[in-house]
Amino acid sequence: MSLLDSAGAAVELAKGMGAEQVKAWISTGVEVELQQRQGKLERVHESSTLGLSVSLMVDGRYSSHGTSDLRPAALKAFLQRAVDGTRYLEQDLDRTMLSFEEMGSLDPASLDNDDAESINKRGPEERQLAIKELEDAILSGAGEDLVSATSYLWEVRSQSAAVFSNGFQATQARTHYGQGGMVTLKEPSGKLPESYSFFNASHFEDVPSVAEVSSDLWTKADEVRNTSQGSSGKYTMILDRRVASRILGAMISPMSGGNLHTGRSMYLDKLGQTLGSKAFTLIDDPTIPRGMGSKPFDGDGRKAKIRPLFTEGRLDTYLLDLYHARKLKMEPTTGGTSNVIMQPGQRSWKEIAKEHGRAIRVTSFLGGNSNPASGAFSLGIRGQLIENGEVVQNLSEMNVSGNLLELMASFEEAANDPWLFASYRVPTLAFTGVQFSGS
Repeated sequence: MSLLDSAGAAVELAKGMGAEQVKAWISTGVEVELQQRQGKLERVHESSTLGLSVSLMVDGRYSSHGTSDLRPAALKAFLQRAVDGTRYLEQDLDRTMLSFEEMGSLDPASLDNDDAESINKRGPEERQLAIKELEDAILSGAGEDLVSATSYLWEVRSQSAAVFSNGFQATQARTHYGQGGMVTLKEPSGKLPESYSFFNASHFEDVPSVAEVSSDLWTKADEVRNTSQGSSGKYTMILDRRVASRILGAMISPMSGGNLHTGRSMYLDKLGQTLGSKAFTLIDDPTIPRGMGSKPFDGDGRKAKIRPLFTEGRLDTYLLDLYHARKLKMEPTTGGTSNVIMQPGQRSWKEIAKEHGRAIRVTSFLGGNSNPASGAFSLGIRGQLIENGEVVQNLSEMNVSGNLLELMASFEEAANDPWLFASYRVPTLAFTGVQFSGS
């Protein structure tokens, strides 16, 4: 049976057992992963997965369940237990699904996220040769301080189908290809700093070459050598494009229906207000071809569409799935983000930093937390002290802290270097007057 047929069969079975509404999601996937160190394969992993999840409304009561056993007899018993168990729950009519007319899907082909041909063409020999070439490229850039180098390669393909009892059905398929490496170095002090570089893309041809991966890895290794604490104070923060998602994600999290419904959101009653600087504009775009977060429809069966999150600092939307929208008595939007986009600027981060005298470029985060209700955050960082656009010290054992609303208001400029290998497709970002704690 096709995935659609299997999901449809589960819906009909559950309806026959007394469920008024049923959503069935079925997915299958194949994953290959290789890991090599010192010329030897340390890990070779290949797996296939198949799973079904169903959401049920029975007598106005809601529940969700999952199984990987799709044999007819086992599926029938699983669904019967699910329907019977749901009858013991409290009623929750806000869980009812949208009407068929409100649902829809983009054409999955327009997203161009499925490069199945490359997975099918590559066998074990090609993958072993590829990871050897990657390791050789990484080792060619090593110095005397190298302790170990590990190379990674992965390929994933997943397919899924959704069938709702109101007649809506849709499918999607996507692939992920990637490679990267991690090195451990040794310093005279005895410290063992680590550096890594990973790239991920929907299509095999979009993954950077082994030479590019190696070059990037050793550039990042230079950033972690001989680190020390810097002085406490307020600096311009140059937030590296690879880790900008840590801060932007914390800013987006309070927009979720769950946080709003429970009162754990710094954006309560602030929809439409200007909270950030005029330079702060973010959009969510699920329609980007080959985008890592692109999708044809959301969890409620709504057609995916471009949505502004912030425009010139103004909070444009909440992220409301159907359930939380009903709880909040608001119109639903969508339950989460896809590709988060900030348009790149005209200058490099070094050109931006040069205007600010002293700045700290944050290259990684080391633990910490943020509060979605108040906006307070405190995060450990590793980075670089920048003076007049030039690196003068590698930093570690420091914290950055403050309030996310104040940080948003202090945003000044985006650099010209968007990161295109993740769902946060954003460039390096500059914020002024940010508090750092060190020596």
